[in-house]
Amino acid sequence: MKCQQCDKQAVFHITELETGEVRELHLCEDHARAYLNQSETGGGEEPETGGGLTGPLGVGQTADELAVLDQKSCPMCGISFFEFRNQGRLGCPHDYVHFEKELEPLIANIHGAVRHTGRRPSREGSLAGLPEGTEELTSIIGLRRAMKEAIACEAYETAREHRDAIRTLEQRWLGATGT
Repeated sequence: MKCQQCDKQAVFHITELETGEVRELHLCEDHARAYLNQSETGGGEEPETGGGLTGPLGVGQTADELAVLDQKSCPMCGISFFEFRNQGRLGCPHDYVHFEKELEPLIANIHGAVRHTGRRPSREGSLAGLPEGTEELTSIIGLRRAMKEAIACEAYETAREHRDAIRTLEQRWLGATGT
């Protein structure tokens, strides 16, 4: 597809939603940079393609700001924001808390709201003992990661303590017996 401003290949495909209208922009790298920089400053003359662009995941951010954001990683599962952007998947429930500022606009854009308003599944059978919040569930992920790190550092006493803490949580939640 060709750029809407020149005959170069379009490498940026931007969809804008404004007052119920959907507008698609297909721009080459040069025109996209000019469009995004102009949108960022909010001044000057609007290009042929239309108004300002701000959106989730730092579309209006500079490459340096995005590079810093990509280095941010979850302390529980270790997934970086760069990995999330490439895979489209988060690593653990704590990621929603850790990357909240970055994910909230994306979730609002996709779902139209940031709070769940529908029905929730009932906690029957093997899930009945699990806690409702994500904090306790996330803690077990952190403990497993810490145990793996302790094993890698050959700190076996620390790894044993983490293993025992994991077993205690599992027994409390699921009524499981340790082996």
